[in-house]
Parts: sequence; C-alpha cells; structure tokens
Amino acid sequence: MSQPTALERAKQIRCVIFDIDGVMTDCKLYLTHDGEEIKAVNVRDGLGIKLLMKHGIDVAVISGRPSAAMQKRLEFLGVPHIWLATEDKLPAYKTLLAKLNLSDAQCAHMGDDTPDLPLFEQVGLALAPADAHHKAKTAAHWVSQARGGDGAIREAVDFILEAQGKI
Repeated sequence: MSQPTALERAKQIRCVIFDIDGVMTDCKLYLTHDGEEIKAVNVRDGLGIKLLMKHGIDVAVISGRPSAAMQKRLEFLGVPHIWLATEDKLPAYKTLLAKLNLSDAQCAHMGDDTPDLPLFEQVGLALAPADAHHKAKTAAHWVSQARGGDGAIREAVDFILEAQGKI
C-alpha cells in the first residue's frame, strides 16, 4: 500500500504546530548589548496563522527556546496553545492532542532542524522551510520554496487551506 501524498495528508489537518527559530524567524538571534533578543518576523506569516484559525484549524507553537518577544507576538495573533522553553516537544504534543481530542493524522508540524524530527515521526503532515537542516527536509512530507521567517509559514498555510478547499 502506498503512502498518502502531502496533498492527501493536508486534507486531514485540524491543527498546525509551529516551531519558532528557523520557521517563524530567519534562525538568527539579534542580541543587544544587554543580551536582549530581538527577532524579525514576517507579517504574511502572521496573517497565515490568523487564516488557519479563521478557517477552524487550531494553531499551536512548541519551541525549545524561551522568548518574551515571541510570547507577545503569539498572544497578539491569538495563538491559544503556546509552549516555550520546551526542548522535548513530544510531551507538549501529546498534551495538545489530548486537549483537542485529535489524532496524529489530524496534526501538522512545521520545523526546521533535528529537535523537530520526533514530531515529524508522529504527525500526519511534516512541513519544513526551504532552508531547513537537510535531515528535517528529508523527513518532511512537504518543503516550502520560501525560507524560514520569509514566508514559509504563509506558503504552508496556503497549501493546507487550498487542499481543504477553504481558499
């Protein structure tokens, strides 16, 4: 029996989980002289996140690093499920599945590096930005043409929503 295509997988998605560094951002950390982090985000990616929620698809963020700036950005966008400073992402993922009463096949995860691989093995649709680590791109079901922090999220959102006939 053949594996489902990325398009077939996208039709089943009810929740999309995003990593932050390398997905929502360009994977660079900008530091002030005081050690404060500054991150750049893509406004179109933010609109994509809002579009998912508008069309009834849950959004979550599970990231290995803490970030006060990203916490505020995610709250501004209305993202209801946020786990920061969570290096082992699987427990948060399992909590999210139980909370939303979803199966693995109904979840997508967009990640860019090896810490995302355990989720890639679980979710129904694994997504990666164009500039992701080669192991993430190899494990992904779908890879964007855009780089992380430069429209990769919006491209993934459009792919999912188009697959579901919502846009």
